[in-house]
Amino acid sequence: MTKVILLEELAAFTKAATRDLLLPVRPQEKDEAPPPPRPSGVYRMRLPKFRDATRKAPYILHQVLTGKDVQQAGVRPEASAVVRTVFCVYHEDEEQGALSLLNLMEALRVALLERPVLPGPFALNLKAGLEALAYPDDGEPRTAPYYLGEMISTWNMPPVVRLDAARVIHGAPPWDPGAEHLTGTTMLKGSE
Repeated sequence: MTKVILLEELAAFTKAATRDLLLPVRPQEKDEAPPPPRPSGVYRMRLPKFRDATRKAPYILHQVLTGKDVQQAGVRPEASAVVRTVFCVYHEDEEQGALSLLNLMEALRVALLERPVLPGPFALNLKAGLEALAYPDDGEPRTAPYYLGEMISTWNMPPVVRLDAARVIHGAPPWDPGAEHLTGTTMLKGSE
């Protein structure tokens, strides 16, 4: 659940960080006029449909690749997740397409480095670094007029807290769901 919340917060952050960057949209067969430029769509884990990979451009897709939890005795527990962010833009002009991709990637990179903490709390792990790669389009098959890149980030997350074993040994629930244990004491005193 924590990773899903991380993706939701990262998607909201991404939309805010890139909303002013208007990018070209490929006309679809049914379009009578070229569609106006728009901000990138932002998705989590997958596009709505696989065939949307080109239809949804421009877009940014956040995917959790791995998660790691470390709980050692006597040491505060830690949790982290590695997120892959895929960028896709469309442009008929190859130079402008590559520059549009770079501009979109830089907008998010700079925003993350300026504000590395998201609500939750989720913090960009600056020690792990922020890696970015614009895919070269000089091999076969060519991807133009679509231009792709990705960014890898590591996020520190709230760790899962261990159950309190001492409470369980003494017959109490592993955590205190509320102050219900005081109800019996109150009733003994005769008050409601």
